[in-house]
Amino acid sequence: MSLITTPNFHQTGKRYFREFSPNDDFYEMLIETHRDLSDEQSNMVNAKLILLLANHIGDMDVLAEAMKAAREDV
Repeated sequence: MSLITTPNFHQTGKRYFREFSPNDDFYEMLIETHRDLSDEQSNMVNAKLILLLANHIGDMDVLAEAMKAAREDV
């Protein structure tokens, strides 16, 4: 399995009429997750989210590829 870098958001059973709509839904959920949090709390939520999703992915090669991609141009 390799890192998917093209838009890949979807929700089971939900039909989208525009290709970008699932991306917008994710962005709204992410913004709502951080609403009314301090910077410190927001950073903590991000850290927890990264660890939860990394555990869900589980594939060390994919995770290494993602970390390398995240550092590019930083």
